[in-house]
Amino acid sequence: MRIDKRKVVLVGCGMVGMSYAYCLLNQTACDELVLIDVNQKKAMGEAMDLNHGLAFAPSNMEIYGGSYEDCRNADLVVICAGVAQKPGETRLALLKRNAQVFRSVIEPVTRSGFNGIFLVATNPVDIMTRITCQLSGFNPGRVLGSGTALDTARLRYLLGEYLQVDPKNVHAYVMGEHGDSEFVPWSQAMAATIPILNLCREGEQGISRSKLQEIAGQVKRAAYEIIDAKQATYYGIGMALTRITRAVLGDENSVITVSAMLKGEYGQRDVFAGVPCVINGNGIRRVLELSLTEEELKQFATSCGTLRESFEGVLQE
Repeated sequence: MRIDKRKVVLVGCGMVGMSYAYCLLNQTACDELVLIDVNQKKAMGEAMDLNHGLAFAPSNMEIYGGSYEDCRNADLVVICAGVAQKPGETRLALLKRNAQVFRSVIEPVTRSGFNGIFLVATNPVDIMTRITCQLSGFNPGRVLGSGTALDTARLRYLLGEYLQVDPKNVHAYVMGEHGDSEFVPWSQAMAATIPILNLCREGEQGISRSKLQEIAGQVKRAAYEIIDAKQATYYGIGMALTRITRAVLGDENSVITVSAMLKGEYGQRDVFAGVPCVINGNGIRRVLELSLTEEELKQFATSCGTLRESFEGVLQE
């Protein structure tokens, strides 16, 4: 009989948080789920609503509204709290508004005795993840953000559609900031084991570099288009967070593009950015260093420079 429970605490019961919670329930990604929100009544109501669907779920889960004290023995604390991105607003413009929210979240979580892993989804996620790491004092390996996991999924979906290949068989990444300076290292993009740039050179089914650049632009604009159409994005990121959660709680050693602290990889230090990482029960086992071209390294350096500039002085304000 299993005694050990996979426990997740979700902080922030907005649309992103609850899309994540709903996905956790449908994939039975944990055994115990605690909901925390500044509006405690809302957290209780959301827990009640999810519990009413347990009869239709794949297996049982314990779901309830709680407090920061419940973080004490959690495996994972997932932070979705924050103010929403406005139509036309860049992720970096959210920084000052959400930094203040995090000051009120991280301290009570750590005070509870929490010794697990932080997963951050709040935008701008790379900077908010760095703030979480600094405020908590945790080892950077145990603090990760959703990074470019969703951007990478968007890329694979669009490439799969263009190449007429199952997205699961497309191996390509979006790296850098989860935002305007992100980029696609096309030198590392593969359809199964075939480099996609080779398909361009061979003129395979009309595949062209210009179309690839168009797809990269679509990935970058996706969030803005969704926000313009329906005010917010939440289903995709909810599923991305669930995928990361499964990798952590299942000790999978899976490769996912999360926001991680760089310690010399790609020539960058002391910055959190979206990079392919091996994720397991300890958080970030290691950052995978892809063989980027000189131009791609420049793009990555530019993106990291943007993130550094935005982070400077945030915690001192």
